Amino acid sequence: MRFNTILDPCGMAFKLLAVLLFSAAACVQDAVAQTIRVDTTPARAIPFDPDKALGTSVDILSSKSIETVYSAPTLKESLSAGWGPITYRQNTELTIAAWHWNPNGTWSDAAHQSGYFMGDAEPKEFLKHSYGYALPHRGSTKSDASQGKYSRLTDGDPATYWKSNPYLAEKFTGENDAMHPQWIVIDFGTLQDIDAIRIAWANPYARKYSVQYWLGENAFEKPLMGVWTQFPAGEVQDGKGGTVTLRLSDRPVLARFLRIRMTQSSNTCDTHGSDDLRNCVGYAVNEIYAGNFSMDGSFIDLVTHAPGQHQTEATVSSTDPWHTAADIEPSREQTGFDLFYTSGITNHLPAMIPVAMIYATPEDAAAELAYIEKRGYPVSYVEMGEEPDGKYTSPEDDAALYLQWATALHRVDPKLKLGGPVFEGVNEDIRVWPDTQGRTSWLGRFIDYLKAHNRLNDLSFVSFEHYPFPPCAINWSDLYREPQLVRHILQVWREDGVPAEVPLMITESNLSWALTEPMADLFGALWLADNAGSFLANGGAAFYHSPIQPEPLRSGCRGYSTFGNFVANEKLEVSQHASQYFASQMINLEWVKHGAGVHQLFPADSDVWDDAANTLVTAYPVKRPDGIWSVMLLNKDPSNAHSVRIEFADAGGKKIAHFTGPVTTVTFGAEQYVWHSEGLKSHADPDGPAATSTVNASDGAFTLPRASVTVLRGKIE
Repeated sequence: MRFNTILDPCGMAFKLLAVLLFSAAACVQDAVAQTIRVDTTPARAIPFDPDKALGTSVDILSSKSIETVYSAPTLKESLSAGWGPITYRQNTELTIAAWHWNPNGTWSDAAHQSGYFMGDAEPKEFLKHSYGYALPHRGSTKSDASQGKYSRLTDGDPATYWKSNPYLAEKFTGENDAMHPQWIVIDFGTLQDIDAIRIAWANPYARKYSVQYWLGENAFEKPLMGVWTQFPAGEVQDGKGGTVTLRLSDRPVLARFLRIRMTQSSNTCDTHGSDDLRNCVGYAVNEIYAGNFSMDGSFIDLVTHAPGQHQTEATVSSTDPWHTAADIEPSREQTGFDLFYTSGITNHLPAMIPVAMIYATPEDAAAELAYIEKRGYPVSYVEMGEEPDGKYTSPEDDAALYLQWATALHRVDPKLKLGGPVFEGVNEDIRVWPDTQGRTSWLGRFIDYLKAHNRLNDLSFVSFEHYPFPPCAINWSDLYREPQLVRHILQVWREDGVPAEVPLMITESNLSWALTEPMADLFGALWLADNAGSFLANGGAAFYHSPIQPEPLRSGCRGYSTFGNFVANEKLEVSQHASQYFASQMINLEWVKHGAGVHQLFPADSDVWDDAANTLVTAYPVKRPDGIWSVMLLNKDPSNAHSVRIEFADAGGKKIAHFTGPVTTVTFGAEQYVWHSEGLKSHADPDGPAATSTVNASDGAFTLPRASVTVLRGKIE
């Protein structure tokens, strides 16, 4: 390079040289920074079979949509996203309802078509539909059900009653009732002066119980930020039933949450008679009144009694699954198993099947699996129950039910792989009120219960849902957090005591638990690819994205969107593919190869960062069974493309290999897809497809367009 003559040749030349040297160093540093290093050490490879590890799900359907969902054109469209196995989601427990997986069966009280229902294990007619049934002895006000549901504890009707789950009583658990205390919590919504309670007991009633108030913050949302404190006169050691009014303290206590904790049952029979043991265990209450005494000694009730969601809110530890034929809820439908298995939606692969547990019976679960096996339908795993944490089921209660169900199911087939607990989507450990030993981890206590009963071998897998972000608070920087969130929660479950040999599974997943516009935006595609890749890279065993079927475009936070892979109307007529459809194809049709067998996933490091030290490019390198390397790369930089070099080397790093020869490049990103949020007319333009090309690896570097998922496939030196 020629320099112009300057007045201060030494000083200015030095400054220019320094600038040039700095610039050159910056270029070298930048070139070094744009590198993906793949660790090819065999011992660090994670084996997985896409036909077992990458799947999707089908959930509750409206009665008017089931014909469309299982029609040949819709199934073909749904399966074209490329996912392998499927998990059948069990929804009734979210709504506090019983599930009749088979409409045909027997009632425990056949004469009155009521009691405890067991589906027929013998295959007869083709099962196309199945339904939920409301529970007459419901105790909790809130659930995922419609606003028409409510608690019987504060409904104002003294003839109705809540009753606890009989399978948590000593007659079924083999343990003293005090080991599984049942409780009722009344939430006044605001602090109230409380010094009295009136309990209208039904049968069976509590012989031993205590009345407590919560001293601290929200008892459910912040269970570690407070303590249940017994009222000075809140302990009853010899309850007689009937309607009892208790003065709990000489002076009112300011409290929002009130709890009745029951530890010994009268074992007297409820209104359904003494013919069934289940009618005669547990606890039952007609109505609860709570408040204080006036100056003249009159009882002042602060509870709102009403049959609906505006009643004073009640939450209970469990609910009796007793119900009647008249309690059917036909508007929300779960698929019949024969339709499910014969339609083709399973991809002709073994499916993950649920059994109802917290509002069901072990005999019914056993009949369900017997039916499926008699039909010859393949089952990969059996999920036990659904989201017990969302129903505030204690870990010991859930574990006690789990063992009863496991015993019944393994009588049908000892080889069944059972698991759960199917947690709600959480990013941190699930904390609950401390037990007598001060333990607060839900899963930790569940595992400890199984261990204490020498039954940990009945837990073949641990499953949970993944809905990481609040629907109205999602921003682009959340993309950078997704791999860390996945890594962290997997580590949490292991630290809670899940053995290394017990696989961890995400059996439901999406951006958020509620509809939000980023699901349909490009953000949703990048998140999904990173979610699936990081889950497998951190030791997760099976990943199920939700859902497989089209869903209508609806209003959500920030705009119209969809949970599904398609833009569809109310009739489920598909007009476009949504962003997560293209991400699904990138994962299943470009990155991995279903039907090919076991792949090897290797760790990779990226040093493409932004100024805030966020990793802008993440990489998931897979060696396919045919020896081809397939690297899925995400450029999460919304504004800039990045040129990267891919280096393959073992832990020693002595010999570095690169792609060689022709490399197939498939990209889906901001250039292929833009979501336009325009209410009911929301749409994508452009709407894919992914861009495919072949490049020569001798060029050394690969350009990753801004906001994109790219898969590189080829051979290495």
